[in-house]
Amino acid sequence: MSMGSGREVIVVTGVGGMGVAIARRIGAGRVVVLADFAEDLLGNVAETLRGEGHDVHAVRTDISRVESVRELAQKAASLGYFKAVVHTAGLSPVQASPEAIVAVDVMGTAYVLDEFAAIATPGCVAVCIASMAGTMAQIPVELEMALAMTPAAELAALPALDSANLDRGAAYSIAKRANQARVRAMSVVWGEKGGRVVSISPGVISTPMGQAELSGPSGDQMRAMIGASGVKRIGTPDDIAAVAEFLISQDASFITGTDILVDGGTVAGITFGAAAG
Repeated sequence: MSMGSGREVIVVTGVGGMGVAIARRIGAGRVVVLADFAEDLLGNVAETLRGEGHDVHAVRTDISRVESVRELAQKAASLGYFKAVVHTAGLSPVQASPEAIVAVDVMGTAYVLDEFAAIATPGCVAVCIASMAGTMAQIPVELEMALAMTPAAELAALPALDSANLDRGAAYSIAKRANQARVRAMSVVWGEKGGRVVSISPGVISTPMGQAELSGPSGDQMRAMIGASGVKRIGTPDDIAAVAEFLISQDASFITGTDILVDGGTVAGITFGAAAG
């Protein structure tokens, strides 16, 4: 493996609101590799960050294809010392079909965890963006274990991920629970190389994706959830970026194989609000 400049390399997949906020927060003084499928958006964001002084490499990536993710990991390894991948790329129910949600949200995360494990070095970290929707999903323990442990090449064949039997909301919820489960299982693999893996499950965040969901069919339900939460506000991309920064730092060196729920108390409010009232 080429050590390039010897500088730390940070990979951020997905250049939506969260991805950009995370790149800004953790990118200074490091080599930043940005990955997205949307070439024009990727180029524009990379140019903006370069203008702000960041050292940015843009790599068009189809996160649903293992070969594409492998190329991204190898590019990161060639540029310096691989420090972290923050995987924000994903599709929401308003954006995509159940089939696409499974391909990108489930398979993409499995590929990222596998392919970056191949270049993992002591002290490196993978942070995967899941969702509070995964925390709230009701699925059998046996299915959760299958989502966690099934080899990536066989994962899409699980009956529970058959898009013919899923609506968009169900596909998203099961995908995000799969992300949380996969992180727990893969923390063992990464740990053997001295690395850590954590997921962040955001609540309702004011990104373009979040605003699209608020404008969509489940918007009223989402506004009610914000109202039931402890902090009673929508989240910002910076709320998530702050947690990502902490998780890749030495201060979080004892945190791996778990999910951090960053939802302003939404899940707690839904679960206990009526009882407390």
